[in-house]
Amino acid sequence: MKDNKTSETFTGEQPPKKRKLSKHKKPRFKRQESWRYKRVKENWRKPRGIDSKMRKKVKGWPPSPDIGYRSPKKTRALHPSGYIEVRVQTTEDINGLNPATQAIRIARTVGDKKRLEISALADERGIHILNPRIAEELEEPEEEAEDKEKGKEREKEKTK
Repeated sequence: MKDNKTSETFTGEQPPKKRKLSKHKKPRFKRQESWRYKRVKENWRKPRGIDSKMRKKVKGWPPSPDIGYRSPKKTRALHPSGYIEVRVQTTEDINGLNPATQAIRIARTVGDKKRLEISALADERGIHILNPRIAEELEEPEEEAEDKEKGKEREKEKTK
């Protein structure tokens, strides 16, 4: 008989880190012979040779990826901070989010003006933003726009 699995909800302000929830640490899987030749990078490639020691899993050779290294189901969809990532493009997308378990990632295509609105609304509701921008970076375009307007006014005065 299988036990009924209960969904564990996170309590408190911040969920536990992803590393704490996982049961073990995976080794860094290396490509065969990458330690021997500079031209062979460490990026993982499956060993396919007929006499390959790595393919045969001979003792003393580096480990190969196996199903046993898979992370627990609870942590697979989580950001390393422990939150579930939600992509946001408009302020309406923030409605219905749970700040205890979910964090937002503002889409790359969102402009500065809308990004400010989204971040202000997220701060009000206590929702964590995974890709925040520094306030100074967001304020620069406004200052530059004012400087451009003043420059245009000066040019008009000079031409008159």
